[in-house]
Amino acid sequence: GTNRQIPQTIIIGVRKGGTRALLEMLDIHPNIVVAATEVHFFDWDENYVKGIDWYRNLMPFSYGNQITIEKTPGYFTSPQAPGRIHDMNSSIKLLLILRDPTERVISDYTQVYYNRVESHKPVQLFEDIVIKNGALNTKYKAIQRSLYDVHMEKWLKHFSLDQIHIVDGNTLIKDPLPELQKVERFLNLPSRIMASNFYFNQTKGFYCIRSDGRERCLHESKGRPHPLVNNTVLEQLYSYFREHNAKFYRMVNHSFDWH
Repeated sequence: GTNRQIPQTIIIGVRKGGTRALLEMLDIHPNIVVAATEVHFFDWDENYVKGIDWYRNLMPFSYGNQITIEKTPGYFTSPQAPGRIHDMNSSIKLLLILRDPTERVISDYTQVYYNRVESHKPVQLFEDIVIKNGALNTKYKAIQRSLYDVHMEKWLKHFSLDQIHIVDGNTLIKDPLPELQKVERFLNLPSRIMASNFYFNQTKGFYCIRSDGRERCLHESKGRPHPLVNNTVLEQLYSYFREHNAKFYRMVNHSFDWH
């Protein structure tokens, strides 16, 4: 009685915003099934040309009462993804998880740093990438990805605000349940995720998941320590994002506790 469904909900981003944590926490819900890997269907041309049946075949099997969710954080910053998703299903519900844009930049750098170290490639200090000729290097991809207002504008050309639920990534890590209950309501699902599904792991410093008699934590690549960043550089980042954040708050009629 199961088949593969095109997702009724997509986690569209943002990279290093907490998309994996959100997906794994939602996977607790009996009415949700999740795609195991990032599909990159709507943002990578070489996948998009393979067509919708190729996309469907990458989804898990589900029952009629279950919602299929996939997450690809690259969608949020992709110029093509909003239009392509709208063409597939104009009434789809989208989940967007965001965190403080400066924290997101540092987390983005940290991921690339560790990947390069593990591949025995040369690495640069955060400050040497972010500052060029004494000024903020606003062309740095990690900074571009944190311009939430710029990317949101593209999504709002195709979708109404009530189709996009924004999850506060900073809150999800500190206190997951209230954020997940908001998602349940947004997806019109019965309330099934409970406080007992989470326990705080002192060693890792974040919440892990307990469901179906099993305990699991996010992959060890999650929650890596960030480098200590020079205060002057931090202030430059805060200052640069301030106006973009204010514009984003106006767009979505909601403020966040960001610098």
